Amino acid sequence: MTAPGASRMARTNNPQAMRPLAIVTGGWRRVGAAIARALAADGWDLALHAHHAATFDDALAGELEAAGATVHRVACDLADPARAEALPAQVAQLADRPAVLLVNNASLFREDTFATLTVAALEAHMAINFTAPLMLAKGLVAQLGDRHGAIVQVLDQRVANPVPDQVSYTLSKQALHASVRTLARALAPQVRVNAVAPGPVLPTPDYADAHWQGLAAVLPLRRLPTPEDIAGSVVHLARAQSVTGQTLFVDGGASLEAYPRDFLYMTP
Repeated sequence: MTAPGASRMARTNNPQAMRPLAIVTGGWRRVGAAIARALAADGWDLALHAHHAATFDDALAGELEAAGATVHRVACDLADPARAEALPAQVAQLADRPAVLLVNNASLFREDTFATLTVAALEAHMAINFTAPLMLAKGLVAQLGDRHGAIVQVLDQRVANPVPDQVSYTLSKQALHASVRTLARALAPQVRVNAVAPGPVLPTPDYADAHWQGLAAVLPLRRLPTPEDIAGSVVHLARAQSVTGQTLFVDGGASLEAYPRDFLYMTP
């Protein structure tokens, strides 16, 4: 993959050729939207995925287009592995060229413990958080031809020190984490595969404001990572031509600690 830059722009008058294309799953909201903004600012065109077309955000699309990006909207149920694998081909048809970057940001997060674990819950989390990223990667590679590409998986800092909460979610993210090095080796030298593991970035509705803000005190760096921190790390890995098989923890140091429970159940 050739990173965007002035030297490349000088070699062509074709605007489409000046900006490489990235797919961002779950790219319309929260951290996904921050990743989309950072990639647009870095010179990428975007194919932003949502589960439903109703999630498409005209305001965000306008913001990204004002930054110079062409935005393609794609809806897909990633729980269907065949549809996930076919999504990069759909994007290539929409954009008239293949994507060379895949950011697997979409995720399923639901509450359970080992005591309440069910096969259905485990399968649902594995389908979205593990199988879909692999099938999307397979679809991306099929579209590349002789081009080089990159994949960035969005994980969770808890893959290093798991907690007993949200067991299905945690297991699915641990599986994706374990796949990073395997895929990096399997897809080299054509495709680089890396990951970003965020810490507590944005609160869910379960958090009171004071509780959320107080979490900074339990992190080694005494600060919560921001969506922009995560997005900047994705852009770095998209451009880091000599880096593959690595997981970058962007978590305020959370992965250095072994917390007894999920942050929701901790008293800062």
